[in-house]
Amino acid sequence: MTQTITGPLNGHSKLTLIKPEHVVEQAEPTPTSAPVEKVEAVDRPDNPLADWLTVPDQPILPAWARSAASLKANTVAFSRLCSWHARYHSIRTPKYAAKAAWLVSRGFFRACWGLWPVLTAQDHTKTVKALRAQVKAKPEDVDLAVRHQMAHRERTQARRWRWGTAGVAVAAATAGVLLADPLFLTAASTAVAVPLGYLGRGKETRLLDQAVPPLRVDMSAQQLNDALRAASLLKSGKGDDEGPKVTCVMGPVRDGRGWSVVFDLPRGGGKTASDVLAKREAIASELGVDEIQVVMSRVRAAQGGNASRVSMWVADDDPYLAEPVPSPLAKLERFSIWDPIPFGQDARGTRISVPVVWQSMFFGGLPRRGKTFTQRLMTAAGLLDPWVRHYVADFKGGQDWMQMRQVAHRLVLGAEDDAIAAFKAMLTELLTEMERRFAILRELPTSICPEGKLTPAIVERYKMPFIFVTVDELQEAFLAIGDEKERKAVIDDMARIARRGPAAGFISNYASQRPDAESVPTKLREIITIRACTQVTDQTSSDMVLGKGKASMGADASVLSEDHKGVVVLVTGPASFATVKNDLLTTAEFNALCAKGRAMRKEIGQLTGDAAGDIVTGAEETGYRVPAIISDVLEVMKHSPRMYTRDLLDRLSNLDEDTYGDYDAERLAKDLEAAGVKRTSKQVKIDGVNGAGYQRRDVEGAVPFNDLPG
Repeated sequence: MTQTITGPLNGHSKLTLIKPEHVVEQAEPTPTSAPVEKVEAVDRPDNPLADWLTVPDQPILPAWARSAASLKANTVAFSRLCSWHARYHSIRTPKYAAKAAWLVSRGFFRACWGLWPVLTAQDHTKTVKALRAQVKAKPEDVDLAVRHQMAHRERTQARRWRWGTAGVAVAAATAGVLLADPLFLTAASTAVAVPLGYLGRGKETRLLDQAVPPLRVDMSAQQLNDALRAASLLKSGKGDDEGPKVTCVMGPVRDGRGWSVVFDLPRGGGKTASDVLAKREAIASELGVDEIQVVMSRVRAAQGGNASRVSMWVADDDPYLAEPVPSPLAKLERFSIWDPIPFGQDARGTRISVPVVWQSMFFGGLPRRGKTFTQRLMTAAGLLDPWVRHYVADFKGGQDWMQMRQVAHRLVLGAEDDAIAAFKAMLTELLTEMERRFAILRELPTSICPEGKLTPAIVERYKMPFIFVTVDELQEAFLAIGDEKERKAVIDDMARIARRGPAAGFISNYASQRPDAESVPTKLREIITIRACTQVTDQTSSDMVLGKGKASMGADASVLSEDHKGVVVLVTGPASFATVKNDLLTTAEFNALCAKGRAMRKEIGQLTGDAAGDIVTGAEETGYRVPAIISDVLEVMKHSPRMYTRDLLDRLSNLDEDTYGDYDAERLAKDLEAAGVKRTSKQVKIDGVNGAGYQRRDVEGAVPFNDLPG
């Protein structure tokens, strides 16, 4: 038994379902109040009008006009092309004016040369010359002489009329020039100059230069098909048949400093857009460019795409070697952490901003590639919002984060035992605050807290600022914690903050070098929502930072080179990523933002914790300049009431090797004494062992903090 279903199934096709005879069909129950109307099928063999009435399976609009996104992309590309041509020709206007004058002059000469035979009546001259020759041969022929005289007279009259007409025309033109309206004069001059210029043209003469953009990379639909076929993404044809080809929805067209194309893979080949993204290097090789110049992404259904549609942009050269753009944060007076943070720009110059509310972040990559500068961009935005409280731990212990002492509620520097202990205490404090906030949020009515999360009103009304948790060089902390049980406890605490904290206003901002199971465990990495990676050595390392399988999707930080400082592959979602040239925020600008953030928090009473009790910053606010040696010693002794001299020298060298790398105990004692430090004892006892060292209170005594207001 068969059942035929007709209708617009892929054009003219019909679907036939064959059922075994032993299967008993049950009728669908139909309500008696709503009888089913019988529909007569059109597409059946006995209907002579079936072919004529069948709707063709062909789109009405061309491929480039089938979606708003495609129309917008083509319009933008056309506008950019027109803008380029306008700029190209506008700067050549003087050259074009000189060339136009030359063409008009040559055209005028050619016009005069062409009119000369008419003005001189050359058509009559031939007759006169012929008759003159005959008269000389037969001087006795009176009739011939009369004809010669009449021809001569006609030539003379023709010359008079023609020259007279030309003179009147010139006189009229001169009078028109003197008396005509300027607008009419311009139009008339153009009407005369255009045909003269056209007459003055030559085989090699063009008024306008050939406005062809200086292409470093050329691309056509044929080249694209050849590249995809070489990468085994298109089947090869047989004989003269080249095989299946892609359908270009847009382009290839010039788009900025490169080529843009949106294409659909042919059906029947079994290849998807994901397969194209995975062959990025092979496609770049076939197009004759580096893979860093090829930017590809899937076009999702929300943008009018499908599983086989790919957007590709091929740059003329490396788009990430340009000078970085100064961060706009440096000039802002205030910023709201609720807004996306200005982060940088992608290969095509599109500005990239990153929303961080309800998110957690992780930055990874090789050393000296701009990882810390990138991480500081996010923290800097929080400095400009006084309703953000900062917790900072820098396990490298250098100068990068030192000025956060002006703002940070808690600041941990270094990876020594006292710093690790302070970090554990900071995590305990954060977890306690997180649970306290959740308890408050649970008790609030839905009219105030509709989603169980912070709102701008709750932040200020209940004094619950966002908490920005910044941790740099994570691997140093985990390596410094020798006990596996303690290490696991720290990982669990950080994972809880990153997992549950966002709803309570916690924003985690972690950074590490190449993460692995030892330095940054998978348990912590996998719950991070926003990831950024600078250059790494291979795709495995890239996936460790950005997530498993991201390299095969096109998010591959291993394609970055040593020259790509401040360039990251940014992943903001399961299928959302971009390679971004970060904005540049210098250390001096970051330090200035720290000072600005301190002033903003003091104004509204949100300067708390370590920053409120920082005696160095407090003294400097009153105009007292604390010697650098005092400031640095207090910083490295931040978590220790006393310290051996040898340990103090090691930490100072780690803080600033250029300044303290050559220090010894004698020079340190001499400089501290000159700065006003009076040691109550040259020996300190730590864990029952005496040794040469310093008391922190002695160093603090050199700062006149007792005179500070309040």
